[in-house]
Amino acid sequence: MESERRQAPFALLPVSLVVLAKIIVHLASITQYGYFRDELYYIASTNHLGPGYVDHPPLSIFFLAIQKMLFGDSLISIRMVPLLCGVAVIVMTAMLARELGGRSFAQSLASLCVLCGPAFLGIHHIYSMNAWDHFFWTLAVLVLVRLLNREDPHLWPVLGVVLGLGLLNKISVLWLGAGIATGLVLTPDRKWLATKGPWLAGLIAFALFAPYMIWNVSNGLPTLEFMRNAAERKMVDTAVLDFLNEQILIMNPAALPVWISGLIFFLFSLQGRRWRILAIIYLTTLIILLAGPRKAGYLVPVYPMLFAGGGVALELWLAKGRNWILRPVLVAAQILLAAPIVPLALPLLPPDEFIQYSKKLGVTPPAEERHQRAELPQHYADMFGWDEMVEKVARAYNTLTPEEKKHCVVFGQNYGEAGAIDVLGKKRGLPRVISGHNSYWFWGPGKDPIDVVIIIGGDGPDNAAVFEKVQIVDQIGCARCMPYERNLDVTIGRKPRIPISELWPQLKEFI
Repeated sequence: MESERRQAPFALLPVSLVVLAKIIVHLASITQYGYFRDELYYIASTNHLGPGYVDHPPLSIFFLAIQKMLFGDSLISIRMVPLLCGVAVIVMTAMLARELGGRSFAQSLASLCVLCGPAFLGIHHIYSMNAWDHFFWTLAVLVLVRLLNREDPHLWPVLGVVLGLGLLNKISVLWLGAGIATGLVLTPDRKWLATKGPWLAGLIAFALFAPYMIWNVSNGLPTLEFMRNAAERKMVDTAVLDFLNEQILIMNPAALPVWISGLIFFLFSLQGRRWRILAIIYLTTLIILLAGPRKAGYLVPVYPMLFAGGGVALELWLAKGRNWILRPVLVAAQILLAAPIVPLALPLLPPDEFIQYSKKLGVTPPAEERHQRAELPQHYADMFGWDEMVEKVARAYNTLTPEEKKHCVVFGQNYGEAGAIDVLGKKRGLPRVISGHNSYWFWGPGKDPIDVVIIIGGDGPDNAAVFEKVQIVDQIGCARCMPYERNLDVTIGRKPRIPISELWPQLKEFI
């Protein structure tokens, strides 16, 4: 407990100001654009609670189901959750800097780096497992550092619970587990391996994650099929140098000296070598990503601990002589370099103004998927067009006779389209939506007979091969959408040549 008494006070005022700034900037943009396609899918998934989904574990859906039950599924309601996750990451990063020996400047700088990181801003804007992922990674590292500082074996089960819940949210927490295991082997902290603590933590994490693994095995490993298809057919193969350059951009270029200082501090500094395991966690995760899925955002959760270490290192190194004058320069640089980038991460500007602004900056976000680009970057373009889509489908539905409506469903080509009908179509009285994409395929076509299908997009000859009567009744425009969501026919298919339930196995699309 001696180390605890030596800790500096928590920097309540500066960290509170950072938190306040985050809340303000997110609230300013929270309803500027519409639902993101993944948000619609997540909300739809709350109607199918279970131990697993094709493209993600179940925990974020359970959390969203509770949120939806208590506060509804409006944009403001669901987006308060990732905002609160982001606030928690800021506070925990400051706490981590304090745990590493940092005083007010270290805590303030570390938390400010999280605030100003474009990747954190963007991910904390929409509801997804990624905001929760940041929360669980940062919490796990905080528990680990406290465990090492206090040499408290009682914290190993706590770490196991955090890792297990993190895995139930996103399986990339396996990389964190790999980093911790590697760090224990390669540092003096290996002494813990002679105790039951780390093994108990691993066992607890495995037990919490087991239901999702069992679901996958019992259903033919759909998540592995999804990951393989995404790597082969959807994700862009990013070059190593491009991946490393993107790390600088998505973390804010001004933060580079901070997180590099943190890495050096953990690896080589006499003061920081006590926590060398944190550098090994970062390097292990980096090596895994360089060898496999080089998607820049996958590395984001490791940076809070580097910001904390960098804050402590710079606080120490800039305390000598007149170096202290560089402290306000570092703080100002975070804000000044982040300010022009914020509209690229958060939808603060109307679409036309954003397009002009990004052209003036000369910044084009790197493509992570192999789709034709829109004028807006994909993370914005996928917030447009859903209301128009629902409106056109509702018009088609209202042309049906009462008898046709009894046996009608809507078919979406992907989970975004299906989710829009599921979530936004309720107010228009639209029928059930089905799709072969990801978890929608598992939810199936239902047991009721299907005589009429309103099809969003799709291929004309394919539609004609399935139905005896095919009628194109409308077209969905949407200038701001991704190109693959533009100019989609709205088709009514009548009298399936074979039951949809028999056709269903052929419609599976995990990607």
